[in-house]
Amino acid sequence: MKRLTAAEIRQMYLDFFVEKGHMIEPSAPLVPIDDDTLLWINSGVATLKKYFDGRVIPNNPRIVNAQKSIRTNDIENVGFTARHHTFFEMLGNFSIGDYFKKEAVQFAWEFLTSERWLAIDPAKLYVTIHPEDTEAYELWVNEIGLTDDRITRIEGNFWDIGEGPSGPNTEIFYDRGEDYGQDDPIEEMYPGGENERYLEVWNLVFSEFNHNPDHTYSPLPKQNIDTGMGLERMASVSQNVRTNFDTDLFQPIIKQTEQISGRTYGVSKATDVAFKVIADHIRTVAFAIGDGALPSNEGRGYVLRRLLRRAVRFAQQLDINQPFMYELVDIVADIMKPYYPDVDAQKDFIKRVIKSEEDRFHETLEEGLVHFNRLKDAALSGSRQLDGADVFKLYDTFGFPVELTEELAEENGLKIDRAGFDAAMEQQRTRARESRQKTQSMQVQNETLANITTPSRFVGYDTLTHTTEIEHIIAAGSDVKEVEGEETIQFILRETPFYAVSGGQIADRGTVSHDDFEIEVTEVTKAPNGQNLHTGTVKFGRVHVGSTVKAAVNRDFRNDVIKNHSATHLMHAALKQVLGTHVNQAGSLVTPERLRFDFSHFGPVTRDELDKVEAIVNEKIWANIKVVIEEMPIDEAKAKGAMALFGEKYGDVVRVVEMSEFSIELCGGVHVRNTAEIGLFKIVSESGTGAGVRRIEAVTGKGAYAFLTQYETAVNELMTTLKARDLEQFETKVSELVQSEKQLVKQVGELQKELSALKVGDIKERVEHINGIDALIMEVEAEDAKALRELMDDYKSKLPDTVIFLAAANDKLSYMATAAKSLTDRVKAGDLIKGVAAVTDGKGGGRPDSAQGGANDPAKITAALQFVKEHISSL
Repeated sequence: MKRLTAAEIRQMYLDFFVEKGHMIEPSAPLVPIDDDTLLWINSGVATLKKYFDGRVIPNNPRIVNAQKSIRTNDIENVGFTARHHTFFEMLGNFSIGDYFKKEAVQFAWEFLTSERWLAIDPAKLYVTIHPEDTEAYELWVNEIGLTDDRITRIEGNFWDIGEGPSGPNTEIFYDRGEDYGQDDPIEEMYPGGENERYLEVWNLVFSEFNHNPDHTYSPLPKQNIDTGMGLERMASVSQNVRTNFDTDLFQPIIKQTEQISGRTYGVSKATDVAFKVIADHIRTVAFAIGDGALPSNEGRGYVLRRLLRRAVRFAQQLDINQPFMYELVDIVADIMKPYYPDVDAQKDFIKRVIKSEEDRFHETLEEGLVHFNRLKDAALSGSRQLDGADVFKLYDTFGFPVELTEELAEENGLKIDRAGFDAAMEQQRTRARESRQKTQSMQVQNETLANITTPSRFVGYDTLTHTTEIEHIIAAGSDVKEVEGEETIQFILRETPFYAVSGGQIADRGTVSHDDFEIEVTEVTKAPNGQNLHTGTVKFGRVHVGSTVKAAVNRDFRNDVIKNHSATHLMHAALKQVLGTHVNQAGSLVTPERLRFDFSHFGPVTRDELDKVEAIVNEKIWANIKVVIEEMPIDEAKAKGAMALFGEKYGDVVRVVEMSEFSIELCGGVHVRNTAEIGLFKIVSESGTGAGVRRIEAVTGKGAYAFLTQYETAVNELMTTLKARDLEQFETKVSELVQSEKQLVKQVGELQKELSALKVGDIKERVEHINGIDALIMEVEAEDAKALRELMDDYKSKLPDTVIFLAAANDKLSYMATAAKSLTDRVKAGDLIKGVAAVTDGKGGGRPDSAQGGANDPAKITAALQFVKEHISSL
């Protein structure tokens, strides 16, 4: 067998299948594009569903890819086993209704055993099949020449995701020899069993049935092939190492971690786990951030935060107690650069994000571990389970992902009350629920549309009206020759001026008319074979295939749309100029009324930054820049500096939209001829939509005029109310009102303090002597934290050698503690507040001499006061 690097195996795999007539499908971003059924791209087939279910017909039915993937369903095994990863590469070859079992089996065997390719000894390969798949059995015996003892029948060899395509599969195993699996159970020592000797290297899925809603199975119209070979696994075989972590994909990361830690890999099982966890998790996090995800407390961001914090926790076993993960990004980028240059191109941004997250976690890690140990000790002497509320506190206050707490608990022989944790999460509403739609992950093939191959040419770049013919009519799912009045139909024109929804730009509206009928066009999408598929309602008459018609796009609708679309290009460039080159489009919607633009950026965009973006865009509009649109080879476009949108796939020839050197993008949409046509650009709002994604909504042209008119009307009404004769006087009167309100608030606060003082009387008489310490522990009236702070300052000035704890119950509970410097060796204000936060399900902390916090339930004020007294008494 040849000893190959992982990069060589990847390239060899692609080269082999290209020779077999396959086209290479580029690796898609880990963040799914237009697929809300997945949190991450988790397999090679995940990005090809549109081909398998027939929504899109590929240019070539034979496809090969090397797809980066993330799976975190069994993260707790990562580091403890030889082959569990959260990030991995899946090499796959696919047939969409072309070749089937025979060719798939022959291809796999040739690639694995041929001297030209991997050159694995055939005697070391075994296979498994589904017991009822006699065709696969005969192929392995008659075509490949395997004897019966090299074939294992396993009932589980059937790929099924519920409703949709399914079928049997056959797996190929490599025998690593007697040195492996000696500690595994004898009854599991066979290909497909739980052992280390027989290593699965390739899975071939024969998708030939449709799993129907009634749980019966019927043959698919087209049979498909879906295969997968793990690159990390194959690298371990080729390089003859015991685990995936000993391959060239991980060893450079581990070596760098050795240098940072001063510890050595391969010496201790415990520290080896830490090395592996770090090496695995940094690959995942670096790639995910590079593909647009950012750490947060929800969805994908929560996965990244969990991975980073898990790695930081394991790093402590290597005596690494400072941020360091960001230093490994350069190594990851260097290893993967031959096929994945994006990590290298974005490594400065990725390092910045990771270091920021590490810094944040290190601030609370030590304190959180101290709190965990207190909980652990109590649980070990009692129920041996951590209470759900306590687990939630570790999550909410100290940033411990629940899975991290669960791992820590298991290491100490404890369990966690997961149901209680989930209830606390729901009650507090501190983390948004994942909102992915529960739709099927793959649809059933639509044969009607898939079988329509008649071309349809888009002419809408140059004209809004066009005389053409109706080529196909689809009604009630069938391809028909005619339909009659007031029926909603789909149809394909020989040529069409109607733009199909794509790239965020909504479809055109308009009419398709004939002397005998008229169709109102309400939607245009792409058919599986790429034609523009019109949806519309027959207003009157009988519609026939072959009719000559006038297709007319609504001119006002189109004009308003293209102004907003061209403005998104200008704004994208302006955002990169103001915020940084890390800004990338994460989604957009262009309608006649407004534009919506999502982009990658951590943290809100400030008012000053928004003003700068708005000013830049308007300057470019008023500069009367000619919009130049050309088609050219993609390499030429890239050399020109054209910006490709994140996640989009482009052909060999691309359409370049250029607005001077300021904005050059690859785009198939429709645009203005000159930026001056946009008229005016106004940002309406800026907000966050998820982890690391911001959203700007803006208006142009008529929409901008209407927006500003609305504001003018509101200002004029206020001026009338304030009796201001001009804008200058209006500003003065508003300023006077603000100052007046501040004075009133101040007066109210002073009156409240006086009232509180009258109610309390002489506070010195309220001081208690507890365990040799003077303490003032009391409930007070204070409408907010500021008022509570003012009371505390007043009491501190009168009681300089006292521990003071004040609590106020309004809609929520607020509390504050101070301790004289002379007393902090015995009583620490921060400890008081942390303890109160624990008994009130709240938050809080601070310094030994001053701390504050709060909780949602004001009824727990009695528990707070009681805890402080008991805590001081126990010192």
